[in-house]
Amino acid sequence: MNMDQLKRQAAARALEEVRDGMRLGLGTGSTAKHFVQLLGERVAAGLKVIGVPTSEATRADAERCGVKLTTLDEIDHLDITVDGADEIDPELNLIKGGGGALLREKIVAAASDRMIVIADDSKWVPTLGKFPLPLEVIPFGLGATRRAIEKAFADCGVSGQMAVRKAKDGHVFVTDGGHWIVDAELGRIADPASLAKALSAIPGVVEHGLFIGLASSAVLAGGEGIRVIERRKPKGDWK
Repeated sequence: MNMDQLKRQAAARALEEVRDGMRLGLGTGSTAKHFVQLLGERVAAGLKVIGVPTSEATRADAERCGVKLTTLDEIDHLDITVDGADEIDPELNLIKGGGGALLREKIVAAASDRMIVIADDSKWVPTLGKFPLPLEVIPFGLGATRRAIEKAFADCGVSGQMAVRKAKDGHVFVTDGGHWIVDAELGRIADPASLAKALSAIPGVVEHGLFIGLASSAVLAGGEGIRVIERRKPKGDWK
């Protein structure tokens, strides 16, 4: 079974949690794309749900699949968000943002009663950090922001190279919100919660890719089948 088939298996398992009338957060990325496609098949068969997409790419996919959409201006909360992740640790802390949608993904996840993370089991890691940590930043004053990020890294006992993300055409990658992304090669993040708080305090950092205490469960697909891991602490509990 190839990686794409594993991602689809994880998406199909998460879809089992969806009930008629639910309000859903629709994630971004290759695994979440499978979920939207499978959800569209259920909608075509009569399932009634409404979704909030976390990116313009997901919006286009959902519309193509016939999934009715809304916004967080029109509804006050979501029942479930289903999204992928670039890394997942045993506490269900995540690194997200490889696709550049981390700001909207975090807004939608925080507005949800539950966040189900779907992934192939290669995303399961003992400690976060091998995947570069994305930081969504404002272009103005980037030098000052980078120096503040470096200080936050030092205070939290991590260090690594930072680079402004480039798009495939070689120009700076611009997020759906009009910001830039700095990717930080940290290797290992011993205390992701402390680093998340330090980065959130920097004015030029719009958002970071550490999702702490947001995931309720993870659905991991591997060669031996599906594993479902439940978070041991309540959603939103950072301690």
